[in-house]
Amino acid sequence: QVQLVESGGGLVQAGGSLRLSCAASGSIFSINVMGWYRQAPGKQRELVAGITRGGSTNYAGAVKGRFTISRDNAKNTVYLQMNSLKPEDTAVYYCNADIKTDYRHNYYSNYWGQGTQVTVSS
Repeated sequence: QVQLVESGGGLVQAGGSLRLSCAASGSIFSINVMGWYRQAPGKQRELVAGITRGGSTNYAGAVKGRFTISRDNAKNTVYLQMNSLKPEDTAVYYCNADIKTDYRHNYYSNYWGQGTQVTVSS
């Protein structure tokens, strides 16, 4: 079994910062892409940022220049540093990862965390 556990969400004023963490645990052989998604009330879940095992990153246009994604492969952990937060960043943030649990094949399964609430007040 594999689990993704997020932490670091909370309430912050506009212009403030938060750092989210997501640790993967369980029967893990290898992790490929890790990422953060968010879902605001009444809206679809959207990609915020992604990072490959080698460190290549991509960002949604709305967060580029304000958010930074990073990972620690030794700890199976991905981070999201969020600066200059805006009220429109308010959402539940979900961690996502492609994980291989068996060395005998090259198949990666996709996993989600339970989500952490980020609320930005104006």
